[in-house]
Amino acid sequence: MSRYAPVVPAALLALALTACTGTAVEGTPGGSGAGDPYFPHAGNGGYDVTHYGLTLSYTPGTRQLTGRAAITARATQDLSAFDLDLRGLTVGQVTVDGTAARWNRAGQELTVRPRDGLAEGRTFRVAVRYSGTPATITDPDGSQEGWLPTDDGALALGQPVGSMAWYPGNHHPSDKAAYDITVTVPRGLRAVSNGELRAERTTGGRTTATWRTRRPMASYLATLAIGRYDVTRTVTPRGLPVHTAVDPAEAAASRAVLARVPEVLAWAEDLFGPYPFASAGAIVERPGDAGYALETQNRPVFPGAPDTGLLVHELAHQWYGNSVTPASWRDMWLNEGFATYAEWLWTEEHGGDTAQQVFDQLYAGTRYAVPAENEAVWSFPPANPPDAAHVSGRPVYDRGAMVLHRVRRTLADETAFRALLRGWSAAHRHANASTADFTAYVERRAPGKDFDEVWKEWLYGEGRPRQP
Repeated sequence: MSRYAPVVPAALLALALTACTGTAVEGTPGGSGAGDPYFPHAGNGGYDVTHYGLTLSYTPGTRQLTGRAAITARATQDLSAFDLDLRGLTVGQVTVDGTAARWNRAGQELTVRPRDGLAEGRTFRVAVRYSGTPATITDPDGSQEGWLPTDDGALALGQPVGSMAWYPGNHHPSDKAAYDITVTVPRGLRAVSNGELRAERTTGGRTTATWRTRRPMASYLATLAIGRYDVTRTVTPRGLPVHTAVDPAEAAASRAVLARVPEVLAWAEDLFGPYPFASAGAIVERPGDAGYALETQNRPVFPGAPDTGLLVHELAHQWYGNSVTPASWRDMWLNEGFATYAEWLWTEEHGGDTAQQVFDQLYAGTRYAVPAENEAVWSFPPANPPDAAHVSGRPVYDRGAMVLHRVRRTLADETAFRALLRGWSAAHRHANASTADFTAYVERRAPGKDFDEVWKEWLYGEGRPRQP
């Protein structure tokens, strides 16, 4: 529905804009999608976001959110209009560089028409005021994301497209940005987000917290947890701040495993390279508040107290997924294959099954108690899920890890393999990478090795490959 009425034909609207401003609108509209193969409407073309400034207020009793998003971006083409992704909520005002802009909505697209065109290369600032009840989104695989109300607050999770439920933006992993998030909630509740806590104060029955994320973050990794939490702030022996927020019901069960965060991070740094962010930690909710764990940047979210393997998995994502972020959702295995293989390496080095033993169990179909789960490993190639409902399917995790194990075996050199793990995280630090980037990287690092069988049969091949 258009912000302005009555609706007029596009040609007359263009004439009206020219008459009002005296300046013809230059350029063309940016795309209403980033071209993702599985989520074609996610993200937008024509600009690159560098910073989000979100000022939010939430009242759990009424489930009402009010917000102002100040988005700094750079035009990547001459723009007459551009889109922001926003699911639901009511938009009250849009400005571009302080001047009121025309806008309209269609589905998840908020189309903004600045008074004057935006030249390629220009940095501009768009501000959106909005309010309403944020939506809970059901994904193609049946899981829920977006804004998840809880008994004492709410939890915002964004993989793959849920962040558009609570703020407007360019919601595709290929556009990463810095964030400042300020949240006001009723006194007695806490608001926990990504990055570092800059300030927290209580005035007039409301508590306001400000969080800052300086390192680039994909929107699906942004989180906001509102509720009653036991908050702990510590520092690792290597000097890294650790901020944890735990629902009181999960505090006792979580204490021992969260105490291992410094140990896991030190192990991961030795294996994957320097930790890529300025702080670490975790958010532990009650099991019913979310149906899955998510590697939200700086502090992953867990549905109940995690075990050590899950903690290793989500912390490994800080390198693989959060710092090195997939170029599209087709590249999801680069997140999950690496994090799953990190679990295998942890157990291998801490008295459990070796990575080879886990690989053999998966290949033989004996890893899982339920036969269907063993068969699901071979249901599609990890680098080519059949549709959006399968981007988080079992092959993306297990067979993705098997690809890495085959790379390791092909190298036949532990020093070279560990150098490859560190080098990959360094080569695309705080950037995006595709499957093609990875295969090319591996081949450059080991020009004398033949990886054709790994790529053709394990990464892209249908069904169970031949016996390795």
